[in-house]
Amino acid sequence: MDAQTIQRRRWVILGVLVVGLLAIVIDNTVLNVALKTIADPAGGLGASQSQLEWAINSYTLVFAGLLFTFGVLGDRIGRKRMLMIGLALFGLGSLFSAYSHSPDQLIAARAMMGLGGAAVMPQTLSIISNVFEPGERARAIGIWASAVGIGVATGPVLGGLLLAHFWWGSVFLINVPVTVLGAVAVFLLVPESRNPQPGKIDYIGVLASVVGLVLLVYGIVQGGDTGSWVRADVLGPVAAGLVVLGLFAWYETRIAHPSLDVRLFRDRRLSASVGAIALVFFGMGGVFFFTSFYLQNVRGYSPLDAGLLAIPFAIGQLMMAPRSATLVNRFGVRAVTGAGIALNALAIAGYVTLGTSSPIWVLAVLFGIQGAGIGLAVPTTTAAVMDVLPRERAGAGSALTNTARQVAVALGVAVLGSILAQSYRSTMSPTLAALPAAARGAASQSISATQAVAQHLGPAGRFLIQPANSAYVDAMHVTTLAAAAVALVGGLAIVRWLPGRTRPNIEELVAAEVAAAELELARQRELSDSER
Repeated sequence: MDAQTIQRRRWVILGVLVVGLLAIVIDNTVLNVALKTIADPAGGLGASQSQLEWAINSYTLVFAGLLFTFGVLGDRIGRKRMLMIGLALFGLGSLFSAYSHSPDQLIAARAMMGLGGAAVMPQTLSIISNVFEPGERARAIGIWASAVGIGVATGPVLGGLLLAHFWWGSVFLINVPVTVLGAVAVFLLVPESRNPQPGKIDYIGVLASVVGLVLLVYGIVQGGDTGSWVRADVLGPVAAGLVVLGLFAWYETRIAHPSLDVRLFRDRRLSASVGAIALVFFGMGGVFFFTSFYLQNVRGYSPLDAGLLAIPFAIGQLMMAPRSATLVNRFGVRAVTGAGIALNALAIAGYVTLGTSSPIWVLAVLFGIQGAGIGLAVPTTTAAVMDVLPRERAGAGSALTNTARQVAVALGVAVLGSILAQSYRSTMSPTLAALPAAARGAASQSISATQAVAQHLGPAGRFLIQPANSAYVDAMHVTTLAAAAVALVGGLAIVRWLPGRTRPNIEELVAAEVAAAELELARQRELSDSER
């Protein structure tokens, strides 16, 4: 595809890339709505809270561990080709997830979806960086980030509608037509691009990063699941994971083609931007996990109603993400990112006001505030990362930002989910003491398990319902305070290292002018040839 055609189609190409992104975002938001149904022994798979956490984290850990590898593969074999392969893998993983017969099968199928997602995500930003000139790139990335808001709104509503009429697996099945249409559109409309000097695949680094993250997350989840952090099966995996990740970082500094180029973090603007992205997604991953159970288990909302309540979150993102580039031009990266992080921390702290009978509009407002904060912070910091790196390293920049997202979501679900589980178990212990030992152990796993035991006992189990609701809300408050503290303290530290109002990059402005002149010259030549 010639440069003039690419320039003419650039916004259509962006639309196609957004479709591919939507498939991934919709899946994650749909799963949050379906958690209660999947936990149901009768209508779902009877998954425990730790299994639900792994259904989320098997996806995010594979995704995060392979992003750089697929970024390099895209640079080598072609980003368009890798994007189509990723969409196919994601569609197949969705199909296997829909027809899983056990939590373990679902966890494995979700890992396959993570494989496809890792192949898709870095190619989208790489293609944007190659299609759009520097003057339009920030706006394009803002629109790309707005797709997250569209997915956040669309996924829960579609998931709720499907769960109201079909079995739980239908929420994964909706990804299949989206990925098929996306792959066809990519084939027809997206130009191929490659890095003229692609790197080699770092097999040792990929293996070490995945092993280290899995061990770390396993230990954290195990701590919340068992209710004790001073155990060999908790401290051992956590320590081993940290050691492996430390060795991974050391090894990556000593090879020519690392899977994660940690040397990039020497640039303070890049490292602060990546840190800001990780921070907001850490909070978002945990909040979406515990509010899903709050809405459906405590407040009794249907999956559809719970999905509709996610719309304010999406509206907040959609309102702010497209405007982030304009705000940065006026106020600077530091001010806009700082405002986004502050709104995110404010919303997370606000969840502590929720009770068993709070007006539901309070939650909707908090969702909207958090969505607006993410809409400000994420496009701004993503554009900052992509601007730091040259075009030929766009894949590395895309992988950095998306690795930060996925690792943060995995750790958010694991850490905040573990705090939630341990706090809930501790508060419910006196009430559960009246149950037989076998029933007591089952009921203490989560609020879904407690409600299942209460339903099994019939009228004799009614005494569990109100204490379970109160215990869950109390546990949610503890979790919220921990998340808000991380968001506030981490945010202040990160914003300190971000630049204020940046001066125009003269080299990029000149490059943009030269590119525009070349396009105009090519157009004049075509007109001249046609007249002859």
